[in-house]
Amino acid sequence: MKCGGSTLAALPNRFFDELRELQQSGIRPVIVHGGGPAISETLGKLGIETGFVNGLRKTNDDVLDVVEMVLAGRINKEIVRKIQTNGAKSLGLSGVDGMLIQARPVANAAEIGFVGDVTDVNAAIIEGIMDMGFIPVIAPIGIDDQGQRYNINADTAAGAVASRLGVERMIVVTDVPGILKTVDGQKQVLPVVTVEEIDAMIASGEIYGGMIPKVRAAIACIQGRVREVVIVSGEEPGVLTKAVRKGGVGTRIVQSNEGRV
Repeated sequence: MKCGGSTLAALPNRFFDELRELQQSGIRPVIVHGGGPAISETLGKLGIETGFVNGLRKTNDDVLDVVEMVLAGRINKEIVRKIQTNGAKSLGLSGVDGMLIQARPVANAAEIGFVGDVTDVNAAIIEGIMDMGFIPVIAPIGIDDQGQRYNINADTAAGAVASRLGVERMIVVTDVPGILKTVDGQKQVLPVVTVEEIDAMIASGEIYGGMIPKVRAAIACIQGRVREVVIVSGEEPGVLTKAVRKGGVGTRIVQSNEGRV
């Protein structure tokens, strides 16, 4: 499951009750979270300037310190506390711990700084945590063999973790019910959409504004063994059970029409 830090922290208790119930039934959830708004807020309070290049935050040493502090310190532990308050066991860590998320500089590192691409994920750590009965909550900070840290886009990290674990479906929890399309003058949630169809909807203006980065982020998660991404609203009652077991919720994003089955 991938979720923005602010989105996950704001979800109602019933979401976390359902998370606990799914775990107790044998489902093994893994959460990778972001926290961009909280990072920006903290940078502003500290007077540290930053910017973005193609949606990725420019990350120098000072920015990287704040990114790690906010993601691995504040947001990660807020999520862990909320899970535990609702009766499940959770363990928070970042990609630095045990070299969980190994990374290298992105191609345009000279322009953007310490932003990384994932080269490997130590799945044994995640599996070990799950075997002990805990829900892993992962902050997307990467590290290389020389000990250099990297700011990893949360969607990129989530896709890499899901692929390395052999997961075919990933759930992206947002504040919208899915991808909407106007049909006979009414907005309806599309049950399934291909990557090509999303590109066409962006070009036509049917997907616009804040939904564009959401769907592009979901597409970025489709890599390796991950065949589909389901965008759901975390506020919908029973959303996790529906997404995991029953279907019929949110929008499934698949690579091609072959994935509609």
